[in-house]
Amino acid sequence: MEILKQIFESDLGSSYNDFAFLIFRVLFAFQLFRVHGLKKFRLENGQKEIIPNPLGLPEKMNALVASLADLVVPFLIILGLGTRLAVLPTIGVTAIGYFIVHRKDSLEVRDVPYMYTLSLLLILALGAGKYSLDYYLLNIL
Repeated sequence: MEILKQIFESDLGSSYNDFAFLIFRVLFAFQLFRVHGLKKFRLENGQKEIIPNPLGLPEKMNALVASLADLVVPFLIILGLGTRLAVLPTIGVTAIGYFIVHRKDSLEVRDVPYMYTLSLLLILALGAGKYSLDYYLLNIL
């Protein structure tokens, strides 16, 4: 139980910080879902989004990880449910985007995966805060 508490507990110091981080989490996750998650459903010129596979994973596994990272994780971040564990696949996807997929691109192109990775690392470090299901499940139940 102590290990779970260390993983899911988050102390941001004040209600103001917790509320500000809730707003950050919700806006960040909504943008991730809206811009990157919905691309998984959209057709452009009659074709689905091509998901890069720089690690050479089996295609279905690659698509599953990318879809999980952009479709499921944003909702877990918004709810604050298993937040620190939930962001790990998306950190992997965005870091691979920055370091491998876009490594030779201009800074303007690399900026997007860089900012996503930094934001996700912040969420990983701080947890979800008091206004989250993580907090509720640890402290109320």
